[in-house]
Amino acid sequence: MPTLLILSGSPSATSRTAALSEHLAQRLRGHGHLVTAVRVRDLPADALLSADATDPAVAAVVAGIAEADGVVVASPVYKAAYSGVLKTLLDLLPQFALAGKVVLPVVTGGSPAHVLAIDYALRPVLSSLGADHIVPGWFVLDQHIEPNPDRSDVTLDPRAAEALYPVVDAFSAAVSARRVPATAA
Repeated sequence: MPTLLILSGSPSATSRTAALSEHLAQRLRGHGHLVTAVRVRDLPADALLSADATDPAVAAVVAGIAEADGVVVASPVYKAAYSGVLKTLLDLLPQFALAGKVVLPVVTGGSPAHVLAIDYALRPVLSSLGADHIVPGWFVLDQHIEPNPDRSDVTLDPRAAEALYPVVDAFSAAVSARRVPATAA
């Protein structure tokens, strides 16, 4: 069974990005993947800011990335780039932490003006971490993500779902396709 790790890089406790990340985790579980979701904001701030990869919580995330077949990196856009809290985690990862991984970048924001943050801010960092295959990412407008009252899931605007789900499904297929040769060998 392919394993996936979802990194949610929002600093907000009531994050639409985090809610969307969990929604995507549920969808990917439905594809037969073993999925772990991590809210970077829940990691110890001292460890992140001092780049302490030996902190047990941070080390567990680094190990989870190493063991995963695929990684979803989700972030809201702030100042035309991904979040600072996500940056602190990405900065302390080993140089080739994403080598051999299929990676899906997902970005949320308040305006379509931020759509280029995927290709001009996030994708170069994922590439520098050795990502083997970065599938086309996707941008979702905040207004298209409506957390349910109990925050257990989200309702996506049908236009957003119609565009996002094929991207997520293609990521799922890419992870599964890469996993087959590895287990057949």
